[in-house]
Amino acid sequence: MSEILDILGNAAFWVAVLRIASPLILGTLGVLLCERAGVLNLGIEGIMVAGAFAGWLAVYAGWPLWIGVAVAALTGAVFGLLHAFLTVGLALSQHVSGLGITMLATALSYYGYRVSFPKVTTPPTVAPFAPMDWLPIPVLNAQTPLTLLALLLVPLIAYGLYRTPAGLALRMVGENPQAAEGQGLSVARTRTAAIVAGSALMGVAGSFLTLSAFNAFFFNMVNGRGWICVALVVFASWRPGKALLGALLFAFFDALQLRLQQSGDALLPYQLYLMLPYVLSIVALIVVARKAAYPQALMKPYRKGER
Repeated sequence: MSEILDILGNAAFWVAVLRIASPLILGTLGVLLCERAGVLNLGIEGIMVAGAFAGWLAVYAGWPLWIGVAVAALTGAVFGLLHAFLTVGLALSQHVSGLGITMLATALSYYGYRVSFPKVTTPPTVAPFAPMDWLPIPVLNAQTPLTLLALLLVPLIAYGLYRTPAGLALRMVGENPQAAEGQGLSVARTRTAAIVAGSALMGVAGSFLTLSAFNAFFFNMVNGRGWICVALVVFASWRPGKALLGALLFAFFDALQLRLQQSGDALLPYQLYLMLPYVLSIVALIVVARKAAYPQALMKPYRKGER
């Protein structure tokens, strides 16, 4: 117990928590936008990989870091547009389309890496975002601007969803698309816009890994973070504020298990520490998800004029 208290009292631990949470916040917000509009996007894992690769490659080619982030967002938006075409335009299975996009985006990224660097044994590096030392806020001043962006997006998206006509339209097509159509809204356009915007955020989440957390692109670097984001949306009951809390909670468990492994405690196998964030997250998900009010039209294809 004293060892855990020592870990919690170390500022470096909280810096690690916020750093681990940052891509989860961005990815979770992206999934939330899609699902609020009634579309499940299981392409997030592949979109994050593609965003990580595209953003890093742009910076490696000599473009500024923020251009790399924009390229990652654009890459995510393109895959989001493909997902929207398949699920909204053609009303195909959202599960199959999402998983297909994950495999497609991942394969294209790995292929692009191999083609671009056929004889490289170690990943080339770029100069990542620097910490915000000028910011007079402890812990946050050890983060990069992408973390600040992730935190600022939470209230902005919450405001947009609950205080603007566009947010009302988005929530309406996710709850009752027939009623939305009756009010003169285009369900297809609204859902497509939400999917493209959400997928762009997923791409930015991927770029965080290569342009902020690390300085290179390597295989399997996303490592299931996309699937965690899908679960966190359920934990958050499709609310941005709770999504932030869920991402921080998972990051807390993850950072804690890393510190416990490094402590050299031989009484427990290291696999138990690796399991810790996932087991505790599953427990939290079970407790919260039973009362979650999900969008009523989620995963239900809609064709104009049908009742």
